[in-house]
Amino acid sequence: MAAGPIAERNQDATIYVGGLDDRVTESLLWELFVQAGPVVNVHMPKDRVTQTHQGYGFVEFMGEEDADYAIKVMNMIKLYGKPVRVNKASAHQKNLDVGANVFIGNLDPEVDEKLLYDTFSAFGVILQTPKVMRDPETGNSKAFAFINFASFEASDAAIEAMNNQYLCNRPISVSYAFKKDVKGERHGSAAERQSTIISSFHHFPPPPFGPPGFGPPPPPGARPPPWRPPPPSFRPQYRPPPFGHPPFPHHPPEPNYNY
Repeated sequence: MAAGPIAERNQDATIYVGGLDDRVTESLLWELFVQAGPVVNVHMPKDRVTQTHQGYGFVEFMGEEDADYAIKVMNMIKLYGKPVRVNKASAHQKNLDVGANVFIGNLDPEVDEKLLYDTFSAFGVILQTPKVMRDPETGNSKAFAFINFASFEASDAAIEAMNNQYLCNRPISVSYAFKKDVKGERHGSAAERQSTIISSFHHFPPPPFGPPGFGPPPPPGARPPPWRPPPPSFRPQYRPPPFGHPPFPHHPPEPNYNY
């Protein structure tokens, strides 16, 4: 039930589940969240020595809508008497931001780049392999690392979910890293985010020309979106025809394409 290769994960359909009791297992999470939608995999990072989980996990669904629904119905439910925190663990990957550089401190010596990647990639796209700072002579970890996310949404989610969480039996600190060119200023500032939005605005494609509802035909092999029933409050309103006029047809007339 553990997650498959990182590249194959659907980040938008992955949720973070925190505050888990020691007795919670991957099988239990699977049985719980499959009630919200089809589950692809469940991953609970474990300590390498004790093989016990760290009090949190990740659940990947078939689609983003299933993940959103799980957050709505499962957040703060109790497992073994403990309220469970359920948050979106992914970030929107279409808008690439700059400066989403995260600092991770108080790392256990056993934490390596792969473990950091496996843990933090669930929050969004990581631009490069996490950088664990090591002693140049011994190669031993200096107990801190950096992760560069592709978006501020991903780094925000990682900081909110992982700060003060245990990784290999140590509570880690997760925050925005200090900028290299500005002393005492961290990444993630409002000004940096605003400049990113303005920069990415110029990369958006222009809207298509045409009346509302008009668009190019779908590509070959594309599937139409699944039909969804209207909400219970929806009631179509019909007006009777004017007096003396024939009743309206039950089906709209076929469009005439012979111009």
